[in-house]
Amino acid sequence: MTTPQTDLPDSAPIAPESAEAARLVREEIARRRMSRQALADMARISLSTLEKALAGKRPFTLATLLRIEEALGVNLRPGTIPGTPAPLPGAGDVAPEALGAYARSAVAWLEGRYLTLRPSFGTPGSLFAYLTTIRWDSAKACLAFAESGRSDARFEQAGQVSMPNLSGHIYLVTNEQGQYRLAILSRPTIDGGLFGILTTLEVGKGSQLVPAAAPLALRKLAEGEDVALGLVTPEMPHFAPYREMLGRATDDDYARVHMPG
Repeated sequence: MTTPQTDLPDSAPIAPESAEAARLVREEIARRRMSRQALADMARISLSTLEKALAGKRPFTLATLLRIEEALGVNLRPGTIPGTPAPLPGAGDVAPEALGAYARSAVAWLEGRYLTLRPSFGTPGSLFAYLTTIRWDSAKACLAFAESGRSDARFEQAGQVSMPNLSGHIYLVTNEQGQYRLAILSRPTIDGGLFGILTTLEVGKGSQLVPAAAPLALRKLAEGEDVALGLVTPEMPHFAPYREMLGRATDDDYARVHMPG
């Protein structure tokens, strides 16, 4: 299942101003020392779309620029003062009470890109690796997350982050027309790991969807750090460290899987 992206007011290309927009985006990337992949994840656009626009092979659309402005928090469009804070409707610094009423300044440490690991549902004994990006969504006044780098891209998830004080856990929540997918994670360990459990729907026979749960592990990535993604089988060199990392979810009692008997 996938979560539809937020509708934007205009998707028409703005070709005449695209070269200037590309220059401003490149300057922001260089100034912040961030990777293009990180910006693409934060803006919820494909790396290919971003690369082609920056190279002048495809004009920016207004929708794409609005996403990039939201991700960077600055104006980039013609008619605005470049580099100034971008006005975002509904912006706020405190999340809704239903998500834990956390302040933006209090959760900035959680923002970033994370290597995400879980058991493979389709290949027993193997692991599945992808990226999860967590960032502040000014329009909704809360932390939001988005998955990327999944080999089954049509199942990539995006949603909101809940952080209530009562349990001390982090919840990644997808709600698509009342259909939920939930990850419950510990607060970060000293080495930046997040461990917990994922509850979702697995593709069964035919079009059947079957409830499924699995341990989950996330590790915050350094700026520009590359990691192996996709299906990870036991013969691959990175399987052992990935398996050790994922094993901490249950071995260190961050999550429990109960069975009768």
